[in-house]
Amino acid sequence: MSVLEATNVTKSFREGSESVAVLKGASLALDRGEIVALEGPSGSGKTTFLTILGCMLTPTSGRVAIDGREVDPNRPDLLPEFRRESIGFVFQQFNLFPALTACENVEYALNLKGRYGRSARREAERLLEAVGLSERRGFLPSDLSGGQKQRVAIARALAGSAPVLLADEPTANLDSQVGTQVLDLFRRLAKDEQRALLIVTHDPKVRGVADRVVQIRDGVILN
Repeated sequence: MSVLEATNVTKSFREGSESVAVLKGASLALDRGEIVALEGPSGSGKTTFLTILGCMLTPTSGRVAIDGREVDPNRPDLLPEFRRESIGFVFQQFNLFPALTACENVEYALNLKGRYGRSARREAERLLEAVGLSERRGFLPSDLSGGQKQRVAIARALAGSAPVLLADEPTANLDSQVGTQVLDLFRRLAKDEQRALLIVTHDPKVRGVADRVVQIRDGVILN
């Protein structure tokens, strides 16, 4: 059974008196340990699709299931629970808390998932070690390079053993060499920890680490 499954997902938005369809029956499934690159031009619906898969937005119609649990579009109050338990996010802009150290940024993500104290600190340190940042765990984001910030963001996304990782243009703010290193890290971690990873990207280097590349055009996934 797929750990992430979207079936015939549609999403429309109101613009004045008109309804504009952004997604028009998009379907996609990911298995544990699988890395999928999602490509598409601006306006194709990929960001909206990622937002729905990440339980930050409900679809107009269609079905989304994560780790065997179906997301009820009529219960938006349950979306935060899905995000805490099942989804890890890696953002283009890193989105780290500037006043928290690398370790504290990861530890805070664990706090949100119900882990505190010494246990959370040890797990945060383990995750930073996994991304090669043990020696930078006490550094603030302002003292880290772009690649190091992205590694902290990856460690934070891994916090709490979420089975699904979603990455939105994770190499967009990195130079080519660092971007390649981050992608190699993504692949190793996804395979070692059996996380499903969906990367929304314009970066052709992502194809080198992906198990599968899918295209989205005009709100429809083209497998």
